Amino acid sequence: MQNNLRKYKSFKDVTNFHGHVCPGSALGYRAAQAAMEELSHQRAPDEEIVAIVENDTCAVDAVQVVSGCTMGKGNLIFQDYGKQVYTFFNRENSRGVRFSLKSSFDMNELEPKLGPLRDKISHGTASTQEKEQLKTITGGISQKIVEMPLEELFQIEKVELKLPPKARIFKSQKCSICGEMVSEHRSRIKSGKIVCIPCFEGD
Repeated sequence: MQNNLRKYKSFKDVTNFHGHVCPGSALGYRAAQAAMEELSHQRAPDEEIVAIVENDTCAVDAVQVVSGCTMGKGNLIFQDYGKQVYTFFNRENSRGVRFSLKSSFDMNELEPKLGPLRDKISHGTASTQEKEQLKTITGGISQKIVEMPLEELFQIEKVELKLPPKARIFKSQKCSICGEMVSEHRSRIKSGKIVCIPCFEGD
């Protein structure tokens, strides 16, 4: 797959949206950018492209920026599997492509200092200098990911999958307990009355 940096959103666009440079957003950027190239599509203004993400990491922000798939439009589907896997479909031609991070890819091999520094920060023992050093290291790793051959990052498969229906607009109803409005397809019945999920699950 050939990347066309002029046609699609840049990694700088991703960083501006996400807030900082990191390897996770770089991975999501590479997958989404390659998917748009493979599916012969620009960023989706509506629901033309569907993205299925199997984690809730920084990579998902990149997927949104590059593909145009969002929760609000109903074409970003989150599956809580904890896997670095990203699947994209083009509704217009029924083509799909799946990217799964290769087990051979190891960020610690790109920069051996990464693991120890992350451990220090997670345990609250890192100095200010070490925190700044980590930012520099993750920035370098992110740039390497952006520039690496795609095949070194992902297992890439063309796939077929039954696409979900386009997003529907539901009416809102008033919860009989808290009085807040709830979408009818998320409401529940408790003691014969319409309630929201928190009130349904509460005592």
